[in-house]
Amino acid sequence: MSESSLSAGRIRTPLALRFPSVLVFLAVLGLFTLGVTVLSEGFGIGAISTSFVKTLGKTLCLCLVALAMDLVWGYCGILSLGHMAFFGLGGYAIGMWLMYERTRLIVVDSLAAAELPPTAQEISDGIATQIFGVVGASEFPPVWSFAHSLPMQLAFVVLVPGLLALVFGWLAFRSRVTGVYLSILTQAMTLALSLYLFQNDSGLRGNNGLSGLQNLPGLDAVPQATVSVWFFWGSAFALGAGYVLCAWIVSGKFGSVIRAIRDDEARVRFLGYPVETFKLFIFTLTAIIAGITGALYYPQAGIINPTEIAPIASIYLAVWVAIGGRGRLYGAVIGAAFVSLLSTWFTGGQAPDVNLGFYRIQWVDWWTVLLGLSFVLVTLFAPKGIGGLVDIIVDRTTPNRHGADLGPDPGALREKEAEK
Repeated sequence: MSESSLSAGRIRTPLALRFPSVLVFLAVLGLFTLGVTVLSEGFGIGAISTSFVKTLGKTLCLCLVALAMDLVWGYCGILSLGHMAFFGLGGYAIGMWLMYERTRLIVVDSLAAAELPPTAQEISDGIATQIFGVVGASEFPPVWSFAHSLPMQLAFVVLVPGLLALVFGWLAFRSRVTGVYLSILTQAMTLALSLYLFQNDSGLRGNNGLSGLQNLPGLDAVPQATVSVWFFWGSAFALGAGYVLCAWIVSGKFGSVIRAIRDDEARVRFLGYPVETFKLFIFTLTAIIAGITGALYYPQAGIINPTEIAPIASIYLAVWVAIGGRGRLYGAVIGAAFVSLLSTWFTGGQAPDVNLGFYRIQWVDWWTVLLGLSFVLVTLFAPKGIGGLVDIIVDRTTPNRHGADLGPDPGALREKEAEK
């Protein structure tokens, strides 16, 4: 068989064969979604509360942003400490429309009893006063120019994080900033953005943030039990689609190149690959994924403020991926789900306090210490994370290939080389 025929055969190999975890992941996600739906209050028997359905929906969103982090860090080697900033920007973009439209309906209803029909300017002034009165303003800032338009705000969910990542990445990668210096730059970008949003004149209500996002405009008659399941479905679909996209990217030649960039960037550049272009593409794509995820997350959370964009949030994201297993898509999902649900249990007051006699451990205060300690222990003793357990279960250890031909020509790898 000719080399071209073999190459064509490799191209036609289905994604499920090149990345077997895709089918397993989609099946587990589908069963999980079905199970939660059946047990929910909105569409099922009511065994799961509405608040917990929202928690599960938010957890799926965190799994998706962890996937993005794993793609940019675990596969491409870029330790970004700013991806939760893109996540927050997506939340702000959709939150502006939700808050504007919800307030508009309230203002219109309140002015409907007036003797004269309200003018468009009166309605606009009423909306601005309701939204920005908390920061002592009564006019819309320029950043709210398109808040009335759902299509425009949905576009901003993608465009704002994408453009910020594109500009930042282009400036950083063309200067060949790598390693810890790049991580510091991404963290500085996140800190600058969060500090700016804390200001009342930023146009996004300062530290008050945007609230009431769980109330979908025009759907007052729909109970939150139903809305929560809708968002849960949307989060599950987005996670499934994101997993397939990431698996498709890392399973082909493109994935081989970005892994090579992670392992030896100088050598890949020497071979003639445009390293900066590959890195910029991954950085921008993952920022867009994070922005879309934030637009799904914050309507379930109900509120967004600048603390959500603070650097510590992006550090937590890196910890999730490390605990789950960097360089494994399913590891990122497992890590985010495990830490998120465990955090809810510890910080929600459900974990019983431990009385040592001389001191009482309250997990609400000690959870972050436990999380940091877990990160250190995983880094030192289990670098493969929780995902490494999956490798053991499915027996994905390196096969015994001593003496096998693993290269393009016979004798490419023999016993002597295999022992190294």
